[in-house]
Amino acid sequence: MSISVIALAVFAATPLAAPTAIIPTASLQSSGAAGDLAAQPLAAGRADEALASLQRASSANPDDAALLINLGIAYAHQGDEAQARSAFKAALACDDVVELNTADGTATDSRRLARKALRMLERGEFRPANARGGQLTYRD
Repeated sequence: MSISVIALAVFAATPLAAPTAIIPTASLQSSGAAGDLAAQPLAAGRADEALASLQRASSANPDDAALLINLGIAYAHQGDEAQARSAFKAALACDDVVELNTADGTATDSRRLARKALRMLERGEFRPANARGGQLTYRD
């Protein structure tokens, strides 16, 4: 067995985490604290914890695009794609477009990020690796 086949088998057996690079970590134009965005629990895969925090924060500020995007991500990580889609669409519909820092260190506007999150949701990129179709597998 060659090294490349072994590497492929190891890669195929390793579950991939849901993407976290698009998680807004801070709004560059908002006075809200970055802790309200639950970015750390989301990035660490603690969607339940993030969801509880984001639901409380969102009820106090329902038009915060960054909160809505992270709320959508938390719902998506829990497998509730309908709620995730609703949150992403609400972020897209917000009157205020804000500049956001994301987990990968880039800055982008909230509408662009909401559209990207919707595309990722449609492609199934938030689903756990074992629930995604089309994974590489080793065949004899």
